[in-house]
Amino acid sequence: MVTVPSSAGAGPISHAIFRVARLHRMLAGQLLRRVGLHPGQELVMMQLWDLGPQRQADLVRLLDSDAATMTRTVKRLESAGFVRRRPSPTDKRAAIIEPTPASQALRREVERVWDELESLTTDGLTGAEREAAAGVLERFEVNLARANARMKA
Repeated sequence: MVTVPSSAGAGPISHAIFRVARLHRMLAGQLLRRVGLHPGQELVMMQLWDLGPQRQADLVRLLDSDAATMTRTVKRLESAGFVRRRPSPTDKRAAIIEPTPASQALRREVERVWDELESLTTDGLTGAEREAAAGVLERFEVNLARANARMKA
């Protein structure tokens, strides 16, 4: 059991989310390094594999990222040969990002990494506990997205 600092006493769930998210990201990073990716790059690839070529601006929106981070991510993926950038046929200012054929082997590796991450994260949980955890996390996400939208307004 982790001791919650007294200054975080009013937010034990928030403190737990912070700790779990940090550990999850660290583990994901270790697993992704095995396939030559940094955390977050796999999320870009997942969108491209599922949706096909996308404008870079759309990837920013889909992943709730910022333009500078997405530019760095795309450049790294392009250098690794997993994506290619081409000009948009309808908007000279926009770039279309598309997965390369070489990225298909990466897809299988990313799926294996995510399977391993899921297994390590939910080790010892029953199916019902996994469903309950997913439901609570979904509720947290909805609550936080709503609060974030209100803060931006």
